[in-house]
Amino acid sequence: MSGHSHWATVRRKKEANDSKRGAVFTKIAREIVIAVREGGGGDTDSNIRLRMVLDKARSMGMPKDNIDRAIKRGTGDDKDAEEISQIVYEGYGPNGVAMLIDVVTDNRNRSVAAVRHALSRAGGSMANPGAVAWQFDRKGSITVPSDVDFDELFMVAVEAGALDVVQGEDEDAHEVYTDPTDLHAVSKHLRDAGIPVEDAELVMVPQNEVALDKPDAVKILRLIDELEEMDDVRRVFTNLEMSDEAVMAYAAVAGD
Repeated sequence: MSGHSHWATVRRKKEANDSKRGAVFTKIAREIVIAVREGGGGDTDSNIRLRMVLDKARSMGMPKDNIDRAIKRGTGDDKDAEEISQIVYEGYGPNGVAMLIDVVTDNRNRSVAAVRHALSRAGGSMANPGAVAWQFDRKGSITVPSDVDFDELFMVAVEAGALDVVQGEDEDAHEVYTDPTDLHAVSKHLRDAGIPVEDAELVMVPQNEVALDKPDAVKILRLIDELEEMDDVRRVFTNLEMSDEAVMAYAAVAGD
């Protein structure tokens, strides 16, 4: 799991250093819309997912007006806003690596065309609905800073009903996994116990991973990065076994 944690760290650094602020704010605004809809409204006291996204938005320097507009869009108070949809496209990367591409978009045709083109150019392809998804389990994922004492985190998380707690190495964050329905409750329990939470989201975890040699694994990481650079793509999940060696090799090439 250390490779996955390291890749998550690489992603967070890229996001924080992204100079294309407009694109970053567009993505976060759409995440706010979905968080409001799925989390039960615009009240951050009861909507933990929204609170997580808003913390992220503020840390990225997103203007308050942008945040307020996104919340109104989610609650339906902005009648003139275009409809935002969340879709998960299924596909295969090179070497048959399974991929789930989580998209939040105001234009489905644009999104599917862009995803299909990226997969095809990399030697992959789109898949029919259900062809890939069965290989993944939906879980809650809570990210906790690496400087938090792992033993304390483990005890508190297990007490709260967590399924698994993975220790981060070096600067990589700790990861707490939960049943999807327990995500908010476990996250709140950690916060109430004084443990800081950087992120809390629903993720797709592969049941089995595919091991590739470093050059082929780097190709997959490049494709994931390309997809996640798209305005409409929120997150990409794969069954690639991410070795530290491959992640570090790609990070060096990508300049992160």
